[in-house]
Amino acid sequence: MIHNKNILLGVSGGIAAYKACALTSKLTQQGANVKVMMTENATKFVSPLTFQALSRNPVYTDTFDEKDPAKIAHIDIADWADITVIAPATANIIGKVANGIADDMLSTTLLATQADVYIAPAMNVHMYAHPVVIANMKQLDEWGYNFIEPGAGYLACGYVGKGRLEEPESIIAVIDKHQDNNALFAGKKVLISAGPTREKVDPVRFFTNRSSGKMGFALAEAAANMGADVTLVTGPVSLETSNKNISRIDVMSAAEMYESMMDHFQKSDIVIKAAAVADYRPKQVFDEKMKKQSGDWQVEMERTKDIIQSLAEKKDHQFLVGFAAETTNPLEYGLAKLQKKRLDAIVINNVAAKGAGFGSDTNIVTYVNKLQQSEEISLATKHEIAGRIMMFIARDMKGEAK
Repeated sequence: MIHNKNILLGVSGGIAAYKACALTSKLTQQGANVKVMMTENATKFVSPLTFQALSRNPVYTDTFDEKDPAKIAHIDIADWADITVIAPATANIIGKVANGIADDMLSTTLLATQADVYIAPAMNVHMYAHPVVIANMKQLDEWGYNFIEPGAGYLACGYVGKGRLEEPESIIAVIDKHQDNNALFAGKKVLISAGPTREKVDPVRFFTNRSSGKMGFALAEAAANMGADVTLVTGPVSLETSNKNISRIDVMSAAEMYESMMDHFQKSDIVIKAAAVADYRPKQVFDEKMKKQSGDWQVEMERTKDIIQSLAEKKDHQFLVGFAAETTNPLEYGLAKLQKKRLDAIVINNVAAKGAGFGSDTNIVTYVNKLQQSEEISLATKHEIAGRIMMFIARDMKGEAK
């Protein structure tokens, strides 16, 4: 997957910079076109001339050293790269990118590139475990940066533990596999619903639920990163979308979400209904604000249209996935929903479990396909879970279920 790819290798200032030499050589041997960009501190560990000889390309170290007056170097290289790799990635460069600091050529280029970015950390074991480093890595992970975890062993500082730069062969293997996954849904159209709905009572009141939309948005991001053309229909949330492969449609009510999902269903290959849609809405909606009265006030409710049931009735070629957010007997109710609504798969979670459910950045789910083969995903970020769900969908669509 890296043959003929343009790869920008960023080398930051750590003793593990010597391993970046071997990485440059191996990437070049596999047919990649490699350009190396070094921080000033990296040049104190390895000479730029070494990387120039191994890559057979100029090495970049200074933002203001414009080799071609017709181009702005850091923008030109950012646009040129198909893949960007930071190895070794020090705590410093990770912190810079996570906080938008661009004070040298490498950090400036990282803010400009639209390529997939792979970060291979290398640092002292205590630095790697420091809360601010963990927070910075978490932020970058949420933004879609890819991490290649360091190995454990003897470190240059004398400590033994996690923080050693992964071996070049392993770095290439991770990139290869990820790039392969990036094409998994190439040419596929994916329709995803996310977030809550709001059912109006009067101009100032509405019924809603606690859904944040984070799971649906993570699924949309994962599908887009795997090459899909994604349509995301979302209820009112505070989340943003920036992936160019995601077309976002904002709706408010269950009725609006129903119409939008129906409009886009027929041309979709995969449909994931992750939204927490209201089952009931007020039967009467008031044009004026209801004034406080003495005694109780009853609001009569009526059923909304069952979106996933309606989609299932129209299904021909689509792979249809539902969600079951439960608080009691989640597996039992989830399996019943899978069968009753003739879904291809369902994602079941207990929203009452610690670390799972609405509003959380993490989740705990069970994926079950129509053959009732299940995959349990323990506590993980919703981004991690979304990636695994999409992999399960790809497997089941190919008929490769175990």
